[in-house]
Amino acid sequence: MCPARFFLSVTSGGFPERYISCPPRRSVDDWPSVNLIVRKSVYSLIGGFDSDYWPGEDTLFCLKIIKQAKLKILYVPNLVVWHHRRSGLRKHLRQIGNYGKHRGYFVKNYPETSYRIKYYIPTLWLVFVLSGATLSSVSPWLGWTYLAGWVAYLIALIFSWKEIMRFESKTIAICATPYIFLSHLWYGGKFLEGLLSSKLKKSLGR
Repeated sequence: MCPARFFLSVTSGGFPERYISCPPRRSVDDWPSVNLIVRKSVYSLIGGFDSDYWPGEDTLFCLKIIKQAKLKILYVPNLVVWHHRRSGLRKHLRQIGNYGKHRGYFVKNYPETSYRIKYYIPTLWLVFVLSGATLSSVSPWLGWTYLAGWVAYLIALIFSWKEIMRFESKTIAICATPYIFLSHLWYGGKFLEGLLSSKLKKSLGR
């Protein structure tokens, strides 16, 4: 249950509109294939899913719709598709890591919809967490800066709880905390791995 709740807030999963209804109706340029409906004529026009990447095939598919077919992708908030989420922390992190690794790789190769600051934030947070503990001992100023960063993260976490509690109980929201924290670190590390990779192999499996 907790893995699914990670996606319900902009400060935890980043894109709640992909998993819950978030009006208004609007155009988007990158959308996951798990709830993407495409006309057969458009699918044939752009050559379907011919990507060697997974996950990430939907990003390239959407790019072809926008750039090759010169069409728009419409987000319809009242159109809902039900999916089962990954069970357990290990499978959840595997999924999140695959997302991060491919997004990092796409930043260099397909920057049109991947070169965005939102995707860098988990990596910046990872660097802050790992380096801050050491650097904070160098001077009091760095120590206070490190503390301020953790306070800011706590505020973002509280915001995530409030967002999740729109749909779930307070207990479930709080139980999602380790999923949120570990997902941010794991995504950040995998994003950096993808960013530094010269070639990426597709990674199948749940």
